[in-house]
Amino acid sequence: MYEDDEVLAFMDIQPVTDGHLLVIPKRHAPYLADLDEQLGMSMFRVGQRLAAALRNSGLPCEGVNLFLADGEVAFQEVFHVHLHVFPRTPGDGFHIEADWPERPRAELNDASERIRSGMAASPS
Repeated sequence: MYEDDEVLAFMDIQPVTDGHLLVIPKRHAPYLADLDEQLGMSMFRVGQRLAAALRNSGLPCEGVNLFLADGEVAFQEVFHVHLHVFPRTPGDGFHIEADWPERPRAELNDASERIRSGMAASPS
């Protein structure tokens, strides 16, 4: 469906909706942390192009989801980084159930500081 020097894109064999695509790096990376930053940008760039293609394809598409699961607890089932790109329509059956509670500002500020510390400790 799509290929360049760094990534492949192909149809998902278990599509959430008609037109569900996967974008994968050619170089193996089991988790997001293993993915070279430039390669991640290439994957996202191809994902954006495919999202536009879905909207212009004639397939039912009123919106697009980009979805990447990183780790088992995040529902990663195939341990090679991959970006899902799939068209959305009202009533298509896909949903994410979650509790989205509002948090106090102090709690958000604390989490933000901890993330900044994590960024400082991570190799760039």
